Amino acid sequence: MKFFTLNNVKVNIQATPASQHVSAAVTEQTLATVPHLSKKLEENGKGLKPCRHPIALEEIQQSKGFITFSLTNGPEYHISQIADAVVVARVLGATLVLPDIRSSNSGYSMSLGDIYDVQKIINRLEGLVRVTRTLPAQVSNGNPPIVKVPNRVSQDYIEKKVKPLYKAKGLVKIESYFSSVYPTMVGNKSLDSLACQAMFGTLQLQSEIEEVVDSMVQKLQTWSQNSNGQFIAVDLRTEMLGRECRRKYVTGRKLCYQAQEIGEFLKKIGFSPETTVIYVTQTKWNPDLDALRNIFPKTYTKERVMAEDRKRKFLNPKSPKFEKVIDFYICSQSEVFVPSIPGLFYTYVAGMRIVSGKNQILVPAEIEGPSASSSEYMSPYVSQKNHFAYACLC
Repeated sequence: MKFFTLNNVKVNIQATPASQHVSAAVTEQTLATVPHLSKKLEENGKGLKPCRHPIALEEIQQSKGFITFSLTNGPEYHISQIADAVVVARVLGATLVLPDIRSSNSGYSMSLGDIYDVQKIINRLEGLVRVTRTLPAQVSNGNPPIVKVPNRVSQDYIEKKVKPLYKAKGLVKIESYFSSVYPTMVGNKSLDSLACQAMFGTLQLQSEIEEVVDSMVQKLQTWSQNSNGQFIAVDLRTEMLGRECRRKYVTGRKLCYQAQEIGEFLKKIGFSPETTVIYVTQTKWNPDLDALRNIFPKTYTKERVMAEDRKRKFLNPKSPKFEKVIDFYICSQSEVFVPSIPGLFYTYVAGMRIVSGKNQILVPAEIEGPSASSSEYMSPYVSQKNHFAYACLC
């Protein structure tokens, strides 16, 4: 399964068809049983291609120092963290050191290659920034100074906060911080194209995890095709839903939606309870999901979908580091994606889908009356084209 194929190092990103194990992009015929959906989804089904590029690497004044960083918390954070690191290294003319993977909560540490294909990362970054796998021995002793940078860091911030320490030490570790779980889609235009290319063309799964995701997507697609229905991925983790679900935006929409509400929403906009296959990101079945399965009987968690011989490694409750990675890439590849809650996961799954042309992203809402038009529930990232992916792709 390849999410993106880069024709050459100058272009870096090119949208490609979905995995050979996955059916082609959803067409009007495959959505014919869903009222209101087919025309709208057909209008938003084209992949994106590069539309502008940053200054060539050879035109950047290079320095002798290094920028290090770590990937933390999950794939939706990793995408931003590597983009920030690339931008900082590029502005400073520094060499970027490939990161490790850490958890800020459970304390685990992993090699980059435990999740991602290291050589593909190097290939994707060629032409954007200089890269090294490890620090040279003469500069690897001791701990580098740490500079916290805001997600979507600006050139002005780099010049004022990072550059002085970098010039003095020649080695700086950066840590991205996120001031909000609702990331802005408006940034520094002079760096947007570079950050966009780093976000949506760099991280690709290593082969074993890729095979697990492929097999699960294939199984879900087969189940939906056998019933002549659709395969929907719903980001619905009951531990994320609490009192916030009772609050509403000024528009009247809720901050998040429970299983019952997701089921009612999908049914009212036309998805068939008899044919639709739903994958939810909850790892093991929770009674809170019963209300969704009562409406859509073909609702499954990864515990039901994953092959038995893979569960010991990838569904280990003592080491849950793979679960969100699997969810992220399944949600990026499903025919339709529905987030139950806003945040980084929704934002960057949407970005992955937009780049590959899978723009079928529906935002839940409370619906009055027996039916509704899907057009008002299409994600604004797609309908208004206000996602950051459009910074380097058109």
